[in-house]
Amino acid sequence: MKVAELVVRCLENEDVAYIFGLPGEENLHVMDALADSSIEFVLTRHEQGAAFMADVYGRLSGKAGVCLATLGPGATNLVTGIADANLDRAPLVAITGQASLDKFHKESHQFIDTVSLFQPVTKWNTRIMLPEVTAEAVRKAFKVAQTEKPGATHIELPEDVASREVDGCEPLLAQFPYRTEPLEHQVKRAVKIISEAKYPMMLVGNGAIRTRASAAVREFAEKLNIPVAETFMGKGVISDDSPYSLRTVGLQVRDYVSCGFDRADVVITVGYDLVEYAPANWNPNKDKKIVHIDTCPAEVDQHYIVAVGVLGDISLSLREIADRATPSGANYTKKLRQYIVREFEDYRDDTSFPIKPQKILYDLRQVLRADDIVVSDVGAHKIWVARVFPCYEPNTCIISNGFASMGIGLPGAVAAKLLYPEKRVVTVSGDGGFLMNAQELETAVRLNVPVVALVFSDNTYGLIELKQMREFGRSTQIHFENPDFVQFARSFGAAGYRVEGADELRDILEEALSLDRPAVIDCPVDYSENLSLMERLGSLICPV
Repeated sequence: MKVAELVVRCLENEDVAYIFGLPGEENLHVMDALADSSIEFVLTRHEQGAAFMADVYGRLSGKAGVCLATLGPGATNLVTGIADANLDRAPLVAITGQASLDKFHKESHQFIDTVSLFQPVTKWNTRIMLPEVTAEAVRKAFKVAQTEKPGATHIELPEDVASREVDGCEPLLAQFPYRTEPLEHQVKRAVKIISEAKYPMMLVGNGAIRTRASAAVREFAEKLNIPVAETFMGKGVISDDSPYSLRTVGLQVRDYVSCGFDRADVVITVGYDLVEYAPANWNPNKDKKIVHIDTCPAEVDQHYIVAVGVLGDISLSLREIADRATPSGANYTKKLRQYIVREFEDYRDDTSFPIKPQKILYDLRQVLRADDIVVSDVGAHKIWVARVFPCYEPNTCIISNGFASMGIGLPGAVAAKLLYPEKRVVTVSGDGGFLMNAQELETAVRLNVPVVALVFSDNTYGLIELKQMREFGRSTQIHFENPDFVQFARSFGAAGYRVEGADELRDILEEALSLDRPAVIDCPVDYSENLSLMERLGSLICPV
């Protein structure tokens, strides 16, 4: 068989269901091999959309999402999505074509050193130059991508190598490392510190979701009477209706949850990743005792000097500690939680128009089931999704907060719906982020993937305006014009809606979610709330 056919057999061996991407001259042999494969090739309208689809697919499934592009501009278009997966810790394998090996030594059409280009945004990457190493290269790409902390890997396949014959090669057995048990003496040290704490607090991150440790986190909090804050990418680890939930941390200013950290003497971090929220924000005086529970050692940071690190299977570590530690006697965050929850409920009956972001998200929550999925794009709306949108189960509110790239929303929603066709999927985007990959609406229509795109529209890069106003007292170069989103959606064959009053949104959401085709909802938003929020938080007085 050809090397390209072996590559496809190796992908089948890794249980790949979808490959997202675009064909090109230099990956023709791979495309032809896929035609006879069990793998479904999802043709996208831009390589960045393909990478974002693989990114979200990997994050939700725990198995590497796969994207494919040709050489040169096809490969470079993947970079943002690959970088996003790498910094959001989502397993992804990217495959790119390349010119034949006899062109590497000279100037050649569309040729650049893609392996060097991808090196800073991947955990590992390689170029297949010898047919007999193909199976090893593919197996390693998946193993590295899926091993904690997961991320992106990349394989480059020159077109002449792809067309060569290869004999006696088979896909390698797919093996996965077992998570180790925590060391007994480290568990004992953690038990002592937690039992002696007066005001313990948990900070839970994306690692707890990746390792499927949500149940153990909830048991730990309940058994030891400890409040829990989540990072943006940790939303849903503990249900937001739990009395122990203090919702999320992630803003670069003090928020209500900061009051809990102010008082805490011990902070138990679980699957916490510094890439989301720097420890200087919650441990500015470097005076917290930190119990680090994770699969990987702690990152080096002067504000994150751990008292004890418990490494290994997160669920096992939490349960062993919870079985031995003395529960906290203080319910010191009860009033704080009331303040946090009230912010969501306060806007349920707000009738102002354009609609406040809190009201939009309140109505969205009412029409979704607990296990439906919201994929947030990046922008001012992300702050509100993270802070006030209640989440009850892990992997039901997807936020990019590592690389945090605009444009992930719509393609991410397509991938989520392909993976979970029985769930309703909504992407919440700003008008800026939506138009960055709006072409994937055609992909959704062609595949008959009924996702709903809820667009917060204000003709402005709202988050940048907020930062400019806070820094300089004025804004510049952040306003733009939008197309008619209703006609835009209908031109693709999707449904299009425009919200013209606060009382219309919920009914429109219900109707859009009932359709068997994609829908776009243009919802004018009142982003004066952004500055109002920062003013409130700037004068924050912690509730007693």
